[in-house]
Amino acid sequence: MRIAKPLSRRTFLFKSAAASAGVATAFTIAGTKSSGQVIGSNDAIRIAVAGINGRGASHIDGFSGVKGTQVTYLVDPDRRVFPGRLEQVGKKFNGFKPKTVQDLRKALEDKEVDVVSIASTNHWHALLAIWACQAGKDVYVEKPCSHNVFEGRKLVEAARKYDRIVQHGTQNRSDNNWAKLANAARSEKYGKLLVAYGYASKPRGSIGFKESKPVPPEFDFDLWLGPAQQQPYHENIVHYNWHWFWDFGNGEIGNQGVHQIDIARWGMPAGATPKSVVSMGGRFGYEDQGQTPNTQLTIIDFGGPKLIFEDRGLVGRKPVSGSGEPEPSRVSNEFLCEGGMLRDGKFFANGSEKGEEIPASDPAPHPGGPFGNFIDAVRSRKREQLNAEILEGHLSSVLCHLGNISYRVGAGASLDTVPDSIAGHARSVQAFEEMRSHLVKYVGLNPSQSKFQLGRSLLWNAEKESFGDPEADKLLTRDYRSPFIVPSKV
Repeated sequence: MRIAKPLSRRTFLFKSAAASAGVATAFTIAGTKSSGQVIGSNDAIRIAVAGINGRGASHIDGFSGVKGTQVTYLVDPDRRVFPGRLEQVGKKFNGFKPKTVQDLRKALEDKEVDVVSIASTNHWHALLAIWACQAGKDVYVEKPCSHNVFEGRKLVEAARKYDRIVQHGTQNRSDNNWAKLANAARSEKYGKLLVAYGYASKPRGSIGFKESKPVPPEFDFDLWLGPAQQQPYHENIVHYNWHWFWDFGNGEIGNQGVHQIDIARWGMPAGATPKSVVSMGGRFGYEDQGQTPNTQLTIIDFGGPKLIFEDRGLVGRKPVSGSGEPEPSRVSNEFLCEGGMLRDGKFFANGSEKGEEIPASDPAPHPGGPFGNFIDAVRSRKREQLNAEILEGHLSSVLCHLGNISYRVGAGASLDTVPDSIAGHARSVQAFEEMRSHLVKYVGLNPSQSKFQLGRSLLWNAEKESFGDPEADKLLTRDYRSPFIVPSKV
C-alpha cells in the first residue's frame, strides 16, 4: 500500500487567462494522489473524461477494462450528451454515477482527480492537456495532440516541467503487429528504407451546407469555440464535421491519417528527421461547406528515405463511366526497402509475390493496450513505460501539420503536369499519377482542363521547428482567442 507524505498546497495560474484579461485567474490545487508518487495496485485511479460525444465513449470503455480505474467526471460543453454517457458509465462501473461539468477547469480543482482523458475537438487537445499538467494530473490525449506545431511543443514542455505521464492516442504503438512491421523497417535487415507509405482512404461524402442558427440552450458554444475566433453557430461543426474546418480540425491527414503517419515515422531510421515537405490535392467531387482537402498527397523527405502519405475521401464511388467496381477503402502502411516490400506482417523480396513472415518484434510494446499501458505508467511513474509518450505523439502530429501548411500556402496548378517538386523521385511521381487517375476515373476530371492545389515545397528545420518562410511560419501557430490562449511559457 502506498504511503502518502504530506503535500503542500500548490496554486497554479492559468497564464493564458491572466495575460489576456490583465488579472490573475488562479485556483488552488491541493495535489493529487499521483503527484510524484508510485501508486499502489489497490489504489483507484480517478479519471475525468473530457469530450464525450464520440471518441470519449471509447475512452470510457477502454478504462472500464483496466482494473483499479474509475471514471469520476464527464466533461463536455454540450449537456445533451450527458444522459447517454451517464448510462454507459453506470453499466461499465457497477452503477457508479460520475459528476458532470461543462468546463474541465472545474474538474481540475478536485484533488481526487488523478487523470484527465481528452477526446475533445482537435483545437482543444493541447490547451486542455496543458491545463491538466499544470494541475498535477496525468493525461491521455487523443490524436493529434495539437492543432498546430507551436502548441504541441508547449504540451511536451508542460509534461516535462510538471513531470506528468502523458500518453498520445496513436494506439497502434501498443499493437504487436504494427511494432513488428515498423521495427523490421528500422532494422535495415531487409536493406535501407527507401519509402515509408501511409494510406488513410475512407469514404467522405459531402457535408452539404448548414445555415447559421441560434445556439441550443444546453450547449456552451463559446466554451466549445475556445481558442478559435468567434463565429456563428451551425450544425456542420457539431459534433463530427468540425474535422473538415481549419479552425477546429486538421482534415483527414490529422484524423485517420495521423495513425498511419505515426507508423510510417516509427519505421524511419533512428534519429531521422524531416527535411522538406510538399503536399497537394483538393476538395473534389462535390461542393459543400467543408474546407480541408478530401484528396491529399503528402511527400516528406527525411534526408534519404521519404514518407509518402495519401488519402482519398472519394473511395466507395462507382466509376463515372458507370461500369466497374468502386475503389475500396484503404487504411494501411507498407515500407519499401532496398530488398523488397514490408507489408501485412510479411516481407516480399523484389520480384517475388510470396511473402515470408517477419519475426516477432524486438522490442515489443508494453502490455495492456493503450489504456492499460497508460495506467501502468501512471502507477509506476515511469515515462519510458509508455508506448506512445507525448514527445512521439508531437513529432508525428508535426508531420500532419507540415503537410497541411504546404497545402495551404500553395496555389492552383494543372492536373495534366507532374509537379517539378517531385519530378525527380519515381515513387512520388507514381503516387501523383495514381491520384490523377483516381480523379479521372471516379470524378470525371479532364486533366488538361482541371486544376488542383499544389502546395509549396518547404524546407523544414526540425531543431527550431520552423520553415524560415514567413507565410508558412505564420501557420505554425494561430491567433488565439482570449482567454483560451496557449501560453509561450507553460
